[in-house]
Amino acid sequence: MPVPGSLVARISPGRAIALEVLTRVAQGGYASDTLREMAAPLAARDAGLASQIVFGCLRFQKQLDFLIEMYSGRSVAKLDEPVLLSLRAAIFQVRYLERVPAHAAVHDAVEWVKARARSAAGFVNAVLRKVNRQPVVWPDLATELSIPEWMLARWTAHFGSKAARNIAAAALREPQAYVRASGKAVPRNEIPDGTEQSSVALRLQDISSQTIVPLLRLEPRNSYLDLCSAPGNKTLQALETKLSLAVACDISLARIREIPPVCARVVLDAAAPLPFGRTFDRILIDAPCSGTGTLGRNPEIKWRVQSEDFERFGEKQFRIAEQGIQWLAPGGVLVYATCSLEKEENGAVVRKLLTRHPELRCEREVWRLPGRDEGDGFYAAVMSRIAVSPPA
Repeated sequence: MPVPGSLVARISPGRAIALEVLTRVAQGGYASDTLREMAAPLAARDAGLASQIVFGCLRFQKQLDFLIEMYSGRSVAKLDEPVLLSLRAAIFQVRYLERVPAHAAVHDAVEWVKARARSAAGFVNAVLRKVNRQPVVWPDLATELSIPEWMLARWTAHFGSKAARNIAAAALREPQAYVRASGKAVPRNEIPDGTEQSSVALRLQDISSQTIVPLLRLEPRNSYLDLCSAPGNKTLQALETKLSLAVACDISLARIREIPPVCARVVLDAAAPLPFGRTFDRILIDAPCSGTGTLGRNPEIKWRVQSEDFERFGEKQFRIAEQGIQWLAPGGVLVYATCSLEKEENGAVVRKLLTRHPELRCEREVWRLPGRDEGDGFYAAVMSRIAVSPPA
């Protein structure tokens, strides 16, 4: 929904766009993609403010909702969406952004609500006039860490209380951006501004993501299959080795077009029978997943995903891996990876594969945990197919 010009004239363009993005996210959109699209026409300063508000509101949503109930005396469940979003955005600015004038945040929130729920503008104004920066005692650990209680409990059971707390705390921080340059991970802030970005030589790629391809132990002349490749960072990383053949696949034509035409690109459903006429020495399955390891950069996931979703993801991931295994050459290596922290999508899938395929052995499993390791959370299992000995 475009932002009406009259509204932009009354309030900051950055705040107007931030609230529209938050509206789309509440309706199922993805924050990064929506923000990139809607903030494109903005000046850098306004785009920066929009980004701060969007990601801040999503990262700290549980804290903000507690504050709304504290200041208003009402349950957030009973507030209309425009009212709730405007209160979150304004309270975030007043309490969490030191350089934002409180009066500007309050004024723009009230004006935005007037255009959508005019009768609620007085309520929003009254609530926001109570907001201050006094310390608050959070009612529980989940609110303090702004994470759903059930998610924190799962991580505590799986990784221990300290690791679970660190994972949740890491999701409240803006993640460090990394690029892949000259075959290694480099913090984005160490690359001089204005450096020309070649799609292969210099590209944004999380540091944890960059640890997955080396697990394949690629060698020159290997054949390589990437079954869930878009947007192509891992395929491009694999191509730093001189391969005999590389094939990048994805279910989305639009997303596979993001991969430069440096190898064969195939649009297919990796969970269905695959169309190849040969086996591959190395196969990467970076499976679609819940993404709970990426909450720092995709904070809406923690408010959207439900515990019952993990088993559903695991079932699809198993189907994809089943198809990939059929095309793994004897002596070949397959790496199964996700950016999920959930056992249903990781170890459970691998155990099921090993039971179904006795010709496979799991060489190692690798976890990268936010708050302990740099970058996103990742899981990877390295599996190899037992080579068939030639007849005597």
